[in-house]
Formats: sequence, C-alpha cells, structure tokens
Amino acid sequence: MGDADVDGPAHRRPRLATQSAFAEAAMNHRLFFALWPDDSVRDRIDETAAAVAHDHAPGGRRLRRDRLHLTLQFLGDFSPLPEAVTSAVLDAAARVACEPFTLTLDHAGSFRGSRVWWLGSSECPAALQVLHTALGAELAAEGVAVKAHPTFTPHVTIMRNVRKGLPATPVDAIDWRVDEFALIDSQPDRGYVELGRWPLRRR
Repeated sequence: MGDADVDGPAHRRPRLATQSAFAEAAMNHRLFFALWPDDSVRDRIDETAAAVAHDHAPGGRRLRRDRLHLTLQFLGDFSPLPEAVTSAVLDAAARVACEPFTLTLDHAGSFRGSRVWWLGSSECPAALQVLHTALGAELAAEGVAVKAHPTFTPHVTIMRNVRKGLPATPVDAIDWRVDEFALIDSQPDRGYVELGRWPLRRR
C-alpha cells in the first residue's frame, strides 16, 4: 500500500472513522497504532527529510507530510476488517496507561537490506518503551496478534525506494512532546482514517 508523492496536500489529521468505515466489507484495511506529530513537529521532520535527501541523493521518494508518523504496533492487513477485531483493539488501547514524554529525533539512518530511510532517536525514552510494551500486552490479552520485530526501534520513515543505505547521520535535534497515541486504518482509496485517539496518562 504505497504512499502518495511528496508534493501532495498539506498536513491534516487522519479523518475520524464513521460507521461506514467499519462496514465496507470489500475494503482493504492496514491497521496500526502510531504517534502522530503535531504541525510544528511535522514541519521540522519534513524540512529535515528534504535536507537529508538533498545532501545524500538517495533516489526514491520522500513521504508526504500528512503520512509522517511513528508506528507503535502494526496489526496487519484485513479484508474485510472484522468488527470483533476493531472492538478488541479499541478495548485494549483504552486500558493503556503511560505518562507523556519527549522524544528527540537526532539522526537519520536506514535498516540493513531495506529501501527506506528514517529519522530516529539515539536514546529511546523509557516511557516510549513502556507505551510500546503496555500496548502489546493489552492487545495480547484481547487475543489480537501484532506483527512485531524482535526489537522495538522507534523511527519515522522519511524516504522509500532509495537506492542505497544510510549510516547513522546526525541531524538537528527535533524535540517531540508526545501526549497521545492513535489507531490508524490505512485504506487504498481513502488514505489514513483515524479509528481512535487516547491521551497518555499516569495510572
């Protein structure tokens, strides 16, 4: 499910789901939890991505501003999206408790063998790891499987289909205050649809 070209429309929040978003049986759905940047952080990420692409000439394409996010948990592809899965996922998210935190994006890089570049943090905040783990545990308690890598490496993808890898490359630090997380349904003809959003809170 590809992203649109970088010169698309300006940033907007994912559309909120309506009942019809859950009911379209023929629709393909890619479901994931994400941290969603506000406009000021999104601008900084987009500007940094442009500078990295200019300096390192990777080929490929930059992600559009409205698609920039950090994936917390990837739930997979569904066609159709069962109501029972949606209900279980929403219930799991509502039970997650984690205090707000600041994530500092301070370098660009890539994963070995991949064709994407990303922005990441040299030090993952403890609260982000808590959020990732707690969300995974609550999903498991609801019987919802996640498509997880062995280790959690938080990152914001900025380029796809690049021709070469990128070693860890320092960038001007972007401080991102995180106080909520969202459930996103990526649909081929509707883009990103927000199914829910939860504030971070202490237990």
